[in-house]
Amino acid sequence: MFPKNTWYVACTPDEIADGPLGRQICGEKIAFFRGPEGKVAAVEDFCPHRGAALSLGKVVDGKLVCGYHGLAMGCNGKVVSMPGQRVGGFPGVRSFPVEERYGFIWVWPGDPALADASKIHHLEWAVNPEWAYGGGLYHINCEYRLMIDNLMDLTHETYVHGSSIGQKEIDEAPVATRIEGEEVITERFMENIMAPPFWRLALRGNDLPDDVPVDRWQICRFTAPSHVLIEVGVALAGKGGYHADPRFKVSSIVVDFITPETETSHWYFWGMARNFKPHDAALTASIREGQGKIFGEDMEVLERQQKNLESYPERKLLMLNIDAGGVQSRRILAKMVAKEQAPNAA
Repeated sequence: MFPKNTWYVACTPDEIADGPLGRQICGEKIAFFRGPEGKVAAVEDFCPHRGAALSLGKVVDGKLVCGYHGLAMGCNGKVVSMPGQRVGGFPGVRSFPVEERYGFIWVWPGDPALADASKIHHLEWAVNPEWAYGGGLYHINCEYRLMIDNLMDLTHETYVHGSSIGQKEIDEAPVATRIEGEEVITERFMENIMAPPFWRLALRGNDLPDDVPVDRWQICRFTAPSHVLIEVGVALAGKGGYHADPRFKVSSIVVDFITPETETSHWYFWGMARNFKPHDAALTASIREGQGKIFGEDMEVLERQQKNLESYPERKLLMLNIDAGGVQSRRILAKMVAKEQAPNAA
């Protein structure tokens, strides 16, 4: 269950730097490549000659050439040429609206007539030189909504990430959920606590003491179809917490772009954007390594959860106040899907 008339992160530019990339998104098998003048293109990953995967071919003069018999495909999904053959009447394949923006390549897997690039959410941290970003990609065998649930309720950090960002104070702090426009927001604030290992590392990275009490915050923001940006950070206790002067805190945005592959698998683009010491490449690498390990810890939990849910589909799950962020996010997604499936949907 996923909406298609919306923008998803498909890949990063480096993934198509040396040739085409095949990736399944929302059940659609798509080949991404760079066409004329380096402009990104996306077509159905299906050669109309013999059904081979076009993504196994190569790009020649801005055309995607099938690696099986050399059929050349244009960015619009129309057949251009084939060695020794007349292919002008060959049927084409579907092309997909695609945009390169904010360091990512976005695809619209639904009705191309409805694609509007202005609906890609603005990401200030991606264009502001005062911010640095580092991230990666995981393929996870669970349905994408389980990942959204996971990110909109950070209670699990105490148990899954106890050696890095988890601490008992997360359990003890009240959680509040609200809806603002098209966003679902879940937040926690913790005062006068000791920072966990990951945040001690970040404090040292910003030349702040790591052995004194801090105030900590977690503000999770869901925007459809599957983007979760989480404002996180710690400030020296008593300096204003979330609103503290930058001299006394380390804060970041945890970036989570969750792209459905199938009904039971997804692509997880993860990362962290920070606005302190943005030019420190070593710090970026260190944070990225630490964060990659943290997100890797979620993988086994989620994949096993998926298997359990498939094995026991009749079991109802408990819903608690900490689940409100995920519940509200799912309601938004259900409305989007229902609208797409309605008769005469526009």
